[in-house]
Amino acid sequence: MLSNIGIPGLILIITLALIIFGPSKLPELGRAAGNTLREFKESTRPVFTEEDDMKNDKGEK
Repeated sequence: MLSNIGIPGLILIITLALIIFGPSKLPELGRAAGNTLREFKESTRPVFTEEDDMKNDKGEK
């Protein structure tokens, strides 16, 4: 989905973000987005670990 954005798309998104939020709010928004992404990854990690364990158990039998 996001792999088709390209450089012009990223420039457009950054420009719009600067216009909408201003340069002073942009670091806060980036930090919040990073924290949210990190929390999401940490919360999904046990699910993938359990799934891998189940696949390994089936492969050993």
